[in-house]
Amino acid sequence: MAYQRPKGTADILPGDSESWQHVERVANDIFNRYRYHEIRTPIFESADVFARSSGETSDIVSKEMYTFKDKGDRMMALRPEGTAGVVRAYVENKLYGPEFGKPYKVWYKGPMFRYERPQSGRQRQFHQIGVEAFGSSSPALDAETIAMARDLLTTMGVANLKFVINTLGDPDSRAAFHQALIDYLTPFKDELSDDSKVRLEKNPLRILDSKDHHDQEIVANAPSILDYLTDAARTHFEAVQQNLTTLGIEYEVDSTMVRGLDYYNHTIFEVMSSSPVFGSGYTTVLAGGRYNGLVEQLGGPDTPGVGFAMGVERLMLLLGDQVEPAQLDTYIVAIDQSAQETALQLATAIRGQGYSADMDFMDRKAKAQFKSANKEGARLTITLGSQELADHTASVKVMATGQQEVVPQSDLTSDFAAVVARLTATK
Repeated sequence: MAYQRPKGTADILPGDSESWQHVERVANDIFNRYRYHEIRTPIFESADVFARSSGETSDIVSKEMYTFKDKGDRMMALRPEGTAGVVRAYVENKLYGPEFGKPYKVWYKGPMFRYERPQSGRQRQFHQIGVEAFGSSSPALDAETIAMARDLLTTMGVANLKFVINTLGDPDSRAAFHQALIDYLTPFKDELSDDSKVRLEKNPLRILDSKDHHDQEIVANAPSILDYLTDAARTHFEAVQQNLTTLGIEYEVDSTMVRGLDYYNHTIFEVMSSSPVFGSGYTTVLAGGRYNGLVEQLGGPDTPGVGFAMGVERLMLLLGDQVEPAQLDTYIVAIDQSAQETALQLATAIRGQGYSADMDFMDRKAKAQFKSANKEGARLTITLGSQELADHTASVKVMATGQQEVVPQSDLTSDFAAVVARLTATK
């Protein structure tokens, strides 16, 4: 029987994994600058964590969650997104306590799971890198979060970005808009898709996010949330826009944009790219927004929050082959079997000094070993033959220039950096 990976999953092989590591290093660096610290939560939680936070009418909960009963007959779910688990951890560990500063800033990375149709950049097991900031309702924090998203993507080399923002308002704004949508959509009830008919009863705002073509035609003339904002909600949104302008971030306001999860309110945003990798138009790479009220839903105190998540698979399509594999510092060539023990000792000592080293383990001839050194792009080769073993020396060669020197093995084991500097110095 030939075993294959499950549909909607991928093997990240050597050669590709270096790109993933690069992305994670850049993310860690950018987030550190903004004083975000990494948090790691379980990949499965009680299914109620996601049902309560995401909303029962969301596609994630109604169609896409991987759920299962454990041996204690508890309904569990593989996490379909990162925010709900982070909020649960924030509440359970009482990270809102006075001993913790505010805003409390964390970032996360890891696999998520949704049962949906696999396509380019979208898998059933996929990966996100995201951030959450708890404890401040400041519009300046909304703007800073978007600025951090810009820094993250531009540092990684993603070009042709477009920033799109909207507001979902405060509870009073939502209530007024909710009624206006019902009044507008009810006459079209029989024309709506089956999913939207359900949403009309439970959460009409979600109809604005429908992928059904006829639904989209119906909502094209729907009321705008911007016409139903309270003074406080309008003031918040205007302050976000002013801060973005101050930071030099060009943006568009799209009053029809909603997020796929019910917990969002006030500012929401998407960052898109027009890369030809995705064909014509723009494709969302990163998205997020404010979710005041979610902490309370999961049992915590009144705590505002804001964050975003980035799809790593989609990012990888944008980056292509930009990331070069790390260069091999030295390859040790053992002329015969008698030199292998010394080669292993040298390789271990060089690695202990912070350099990469490789050697042959297949008992190949010297010519084949030099060929491997070339293939791996080694900066130096170290050759050990019978004469070198007798003299406790090694022949070190700079592959790019051909510069070669016989050096004591003790120099390589005690100060490899000095040997490299001497041999690679401009003559």
